[in-house]
Amino acid sequence: MTGRTRVTLASVLGSLALATVAAGCGGDDEAAAPSDGLKVGLITDAGQLNDNGFNELAYNGLQKAQAELGITGRVVESKSAADYVPNIAALVREGYQLVIGVGFAQGDAIATAAKRFPEVKFAIVDYDHAFLKGTPPNAQGLLFREEQVGYLVGTLAALSADGDGPGTVSAVGGFKEPPVDRFIAGYIAGAEAAVPGTKVVYAYSQDWEDQAKCKELALDQIARGSTVVFQVAGGCGLGALSAAKDKAVWGIGVDADQSFLGSHILTSALKGVDQAVFLTVQAVQDGTWQGGGNAVFGLDQDGVGLGTVSDQVPSEDLDAVETAEQKIADGEIADIPDVLGKS
Repeated sequence: MTGRTRVTLASVLGSLALATVAAGCGGDDEAAAPSDGLKVGLITDAGQLNDNGFNELAYNGLQKAQAELGITGRVVESKSAADYVPNIAALVREGYQLVIGVGFAQGDAIATAAKRFPEVKFAIVDYDHAFLKGTPPNAQGLLFREEQVGYLVGTLAALSADGDGPGTVSAVGGFKEPPVDRFIAGYIAGAEAAVPGTKVVYAYSQDWEDQAKCKELALDQIARGSTVVFQVAGGCGLGALSAAKDKAVWGIGVDADQSFLGSHILTSALKGVDQAVFLTVQAVQDGTWQGGGNAVFGLDQDGVGLGTVSDQVPSEDLDAVETAEQKIADGEIADIPDVLGKS
């Protein structure tokens, strides 16, 4: 930890202003001025670019690459899954040498495009290369150890919910996808280890955008006794944090630091999508990029970590989280479940 109220990723970037809107690629798209160097295209997941989370972090990473590496970048917001392949193809036709898909849902599109355009490099956030159809050698998966930071926020959640005895905490996921489940599996493990007997309930909204769906799930969890709600549902999850505020319980953000939402935010489980995008672009530019496998980002790669921790958290609870973090770093806590139901 760096300080008593904040644990940061070394790579967390400040929010950057969006570039001028430009037409093209069949979706809403933001473009940078062209250059003669590397051209990188970014295809967002479903949802808005300014989602205060996953998509925005990826865009920030691209913007950092533009500023520090001098590459040309364009981000395309697909309106539906049907836009993924046409948008990728349009970028390729425009000479983009690296195309990055943001999100598990783009797995099939990236696999299809990688096979169709073997001369282009592809990367996909949150998708294991081993599961890309045909395991294309010109594609790379960008994965995160979400279970590690899930464990840390689970530790803090259980300690914050603990009164006269073990309390109840909860999580609201978006879709049941491996990255979401890794967050939740770690959350459960951390909570149970910190305060044995802690009850953890969770549910899925089946949506990344509709805040009302996540708010309804969170309100139900709070009615069942949850005093800490962890959102793992992107923009939809902002509704879960709104429910936490309305009912005066703790909320935990995801992906980006969401402490700006108010004093009800206990902390946030940061995911360095920005760092992953930047390092991928840098590797392609300097010739060290390797397709045909995964790049994995955990605590030791500054790929995950905690955001701002509420100043209402007692020092002994902060100490417990620091201890858990150090044990993970030292390998003393090595077998954190990354699949729900795995013991």
